Amino acid sequence: MTFIRNLPGPLLIFLGALSLSFGGLIVKSFEGATLWQILFWRSLFFSLTVLAFLILSYRGKTIESFYKSGLPGFFGGIILSFGFCGYVFAMYNTTVANTNFIISLQILFLAIFGYFFLKEKINLITLFSICLAMTGVLLMVGNSLSPGELSGNLAAFTMPITFAVLIMIVRKFPSVDMVPAQFVAGVSSCLIGFLLSTKIMISPHDIFLGFLAGFFQVGFGFIFITIGARTTPSAMVGIIMLSESVLGPIWAFIFVSERPSVFGLIGGAIILSAVLLQFYSLLSKQKKIVSD
Repeated sequence: MTFIRNLPGPLLIFLGALSLSFGGLIVKSFEGATLWQILFWRSLFFSLTVLAFLILSYRGKTIESFYKSGLPGFFGGIILSFGFCGYVFAMYNTTVANTNFIISLQILFLAIFGYFFLKEKINLITLFSICLAMTGVLLMVGNSLSPGELSGNLAAFTMPITFAVLIMIVRKFPSVDMVPAQFVAGVSSCLIGFLLSTKIMISPHDIFLGFLAGFFQVGFGFIFITIGARTTPSAMVGIIMLSESVLGPIWAFIFVSERPSVFGLIGGAIILSAVLLQFYSLLSKQKKIVSD
């Protein structure tokens, strides 16, 4: 686990976005589970995955890791659980296109929150990357937006906002391990899924998909992002996270033959260009530091 923590922050953010990008494919593969049942099983396996990671990392000091994360970890976990639940509610009450577009707005919330609350300056390359990425987002999903239900659209905003707040907490307390907060988020959303489901038992096929979602997709995704965000500027986190919006449709095309639109392909290429620009900027800074 030390190997994971020593990886560069931006690389961990990208690996996290890569894991999260399989969410749509997994949800499409469920046979008959309701969204609240999906929330329960995904959150259950997510909680177990995070707990296993903490035990392997801290061994006999696992309980102490929760104590050291303190109030930032507790509140960060509770806030993230709102985002998990907001995602499910939004998918149930509004369109997928609306939900994906609103999630993509996390790049703006991260840049704005980072500037005002952490005093993180946004350089010209990052500012250009944000504008470039938002252009790609608008091309990808803007042409398919529909009014939807107001309650679903409002609920969708909990995702980019709670994610941005979580990253602010991680960046504000970089010395605090916020992985225990993921366990708090998993347990909280699991409890909500349990209370809102009429029944918990689903088919073995769907339980296995819940395991894939909790262990691989959300588990690895948020562990990587939480660790990587400790050393990665907020605006850069937002730009790299847009990789999720690009890769998700690619997996759907490869595995379930869901063909992306021309606008989707063009927008995805633009977003990837913005992400690559950020990596190029990072490599340039590292080369300059080494040369100096």
